[in-house]
Amino acid sequence: MTEPEEQRPVQRLLRRPRQGALPRQGSLRWSFTWAVEGIVFVLRTQRNMQIHVAAGTIVFILALLLGVSRLELLALVGAVGLVLVAEMFNTAIEAAVDAVVTSYHPLVKVAKDVAAGAVLIAAACALAIAYLVLYGRLTEPGRNLLRGARQAPTHVVLIALAITLLSAIAIKAYVGRGTPLRGGFPSGHAAAAFAAWMAITLVVAPWTHAALISTLAFLMALLVAQSRVEAGIHSALEVVAGAVLGAGVTLLLFQIWG
Repeated sequence: MTEPEEQRPVQRLLRRPRQGALPRQGSLRWSFTWAVEGIVFVLRTQRNMQIHVAAGTIVFILALLLGVSRLELLALVGAVGLVLVAEMFNTAIEAAVDAVVTSYHPLVKVAKDVAAGAVLIAAACALAIAYLVLYGRLTEPGRNLLRGARQAPTHVVLIALAITLLSAIAIKAYVGRGTPLRGGFPSGHAAAAFAAWMAITLVVAPWTHAALISTLAFLMALLVAQSRVEAGIHSALEVVAGAVLGAGVTLLLFQIWG
């Protein structure tokens, strides 16, 4: 019999060589790589994780636009991080239980229900924190989000870079090629480099030497993309896709808010 389709990603993950099979001098880098692979695996296979990440992204965008204080931002980061960690532990517990238990057992149900309940509590706390931090600013009379974004282009740049990187990782997870930090479609390095080029170009547009600055930034982005192809990490198509993604997302956000 063939294994169920939903178990195949888990089996492929378990068949990968672990840190002990890798060179000692690269152990720290590969440990970090496997950790990111675990994050992408949960994001790829768990619908609730995708919802949590989308909600967290919206919260952080609103926080940047509304100019929350450092303590308030710290509270939001902690709340969102707690929800993501709880969801990952929930997935890990389910995978561990399913790996050793082949028949129904009431304690298995208890373990899974408690883990899911922990995620629910974390999500409820995060929602309460987001409400307490953001609601007053969202309903403040005369608040103009677009004006605030225009007065602080740094916010738009940070949002553009964050959305670009998250989009690149999400596309890699969907396509299933390469790893989050190496290879795959599209190139995350090229996406970030060309997002930075587009942001620099738009920010310095009123300056006297804007064309020169934009050209230099473009050459730097081009060198980043060329290095990925020359090193054999990405194909030309993957690099071009990353460049279009980064430049396109940044241009779109500046058109909306800039």
